[in-house]
Amino acid sequence: MSFQNPLDCIACPRLAAHLAALRQRDPDWHNRPVPAFGELDARLLVVGLGPGEKGANRTGRPFTGDVAGELLYPALHRFGFATAAEPLDADKAANPALRLMDARITNAVRCLPPANKPTPVEIRECNAFLAEEINAMPRLAAIIALGGVAHQAALRALGLKPAHYVFGHNIRHDLPAPLPTLFDSYHCSGYNWRTGRLTRESFEAVFARAREFLRSCESRGRV
Repeated sequence: MSFQNPLDCIACPRLAAHLAALRQRDPDWHNRPVPAFGELDARLLVVGLGPGEKGANRTGRPFTGDVAGELLYPALHRFGFATAAEPLDADKAANPALRLMDARITNAVRCLPPANKPTPVEIRECNAFLAEEINAMPRLAAIIALGGVAHQAALRALGLKPAHYVFGHNIRHDLPAPLPTLFDSYHCSGYNWRTGRLTRESFEAVFARAREFLRSCESRGRV
């Protein structure tokens, strides 16, 4: 099963059964594995945890339709990675006019898990998709991992041991060459936003740092 066409993946029985039940309940929703958004020649890859039930699981686009997208897309737009800050159109569907620029968004787990909690086995099963996706990005220079699960998944996909790189908000990890540089952020979930663990300013600081890093790569002729 290719990472570019995972819509029929049933590798995780619990997740496949969950989505099948949701297709019966809400037949107009996406209710399938959610593909990445953005082009493979991007230099920035944003990795989240997984689809939200009323967000990407409904719309079919990562971080679109829930609170997480209300933080992510304005940040991408502010720093020149997206053509618009609004992920939804007037009908609350994925904004067809929005395009990513030099950025791509994906998830550690592509299927909506029950209670938004994938099991370790499911995370590992989906990691092959992430590894294949990363290997297919020839200009990839930076990864932003949203949350601890995404941090660990990105490192595993790169063939590294997560225990060697401690997760923390707005932390930069310079990985062995020629691997991309990893930036960590708390996940832009509604819970983190409501509790004050993450603010718009502290979240956007991560993207500012990634943008400055990419500019420095340009000045050195790296990408």
